[in-house]
Amino acid sequence: MKTDVTFLSSGLRIAGILFRPDAPAAGRLPAVVIGHPGSGVKEQSPSLYAERLAREGFAALVFDAAHQGESEGEPRGLENPFQRAEDVKSAVSFLAAHDDIDPDRIGALGICASGGYVPYAAQTDVRIRAVATVSAADLGTVMREGLGGGQSPEVRRAMLAASAAARTAEARGEGVQRQEWITDAVDDETREYYRTPLGEHPRAGGTWPVRSLDQVIGADSYAMIHLIAPRPLLMIVGSEANTAYLSRAALERAAEPKELFVVAGGTHISMYHRDEHVTAAVARLAAFFREHLI
Repeated sequence: MKTDVTFLSSGLRIAGILFRPDAPAAGRLPAVVIGHPGSGVKEQSPSLYAERLAREGFAALVFDAAHQGESEGEPRGLENPFQRAEDVKSAVSFLAAHDDIDPDRIGALGICASGGYVPYAAQTDVRIRAVATVSAADLGTVMREGLGGGQSPEVRRAMLAASAAARTAEARGEGVQRQEWITDAVDDETREYYRTPLGEHPRAGGTWPVRSLDQVIGADSYAMIHLIAPRPLLMIVGSEANTAYLSRAALERAAEPKELFVVAGGTHISMYHRDEHVTAAVARLAAFFREHLI
C-alpha cells in the first residue's frame, strides 16, 4: 500500500511516497526513511527498496530531495549536501508526527549519494535509531579526489573556478549555468541505468547547477560519523562495486556497533535494481531494522 505525501524542508514542499504493509498493523509501525542517489528520484531504487521493506512489516518513506524531482526549490537540480541532510531530518519529522508511525522506531537508509547524506544527518539527529546504506558514496570525497582517488589538485581547482564563475554569472543576471549529471566520464553501467528503460525516469539523470560544485566539494559526510554510536550502522556494498572503498573508509572512522555487509557479485549500480542483489540487501536490511526497531 502506498500513498503520495508532502512535507516541508526549509520551507520547501517535499514530494514523497509512503509505503506501508498491506496487512493491517496491530499498533504503530516501525518506519524507515530512504534517500535517493545523486541524479536519481524517489520512483527508482528507493521505491524498489521501500516496497520490499513494506512487505517485511515496515513503513518506508521515499522522497525527492529539495530542488529535485517533484519537490520544490530553485534552481532546479541543486545538489546541496546540507539541504539534502535537512531533507532527511524533515522526513523523520514527518514520520514522527504521523499517527500510524511509532516515533521511537524510525531508521534511515541512504542509497549512493544519500549513503553520505543519511549518515551525516544521523550524526546529530538522534531520532534516527538505526542507520544503513547501500552503495554509499560520499560525493564530496569523490569530487575532491576523483572516484578511486588520484585526481590531480588542478581538476579540483578547475571545478571550484567554474563554480565561482557560475555564481558571478547568476549575480549578473546571466542565468543558471548547468552541466549534465551523466557525462562521458561515467561508466557504461551508469549510463545504461539512467539512459535506457532499465532504470531511466523523465525526472532523473538530468542537469545540475554548476555552482553546486563548491557546495559538494566542501562537504565531508563522514567527518563525525563516530557520533552515530551507540546507535547501529550497517553499510552494504557489492563485492565488485567501484565505490566499496568509500564504505570501508567510513566504517574505519565509525564507532561500534558497525557492520559491512558484502553482496557477492554486486556492482555499485546493480545494487539499485538487479533482483538477486537487491534481494540479498533487503534480507540483511530487514533483519537489521527488525533487530533495532522492533
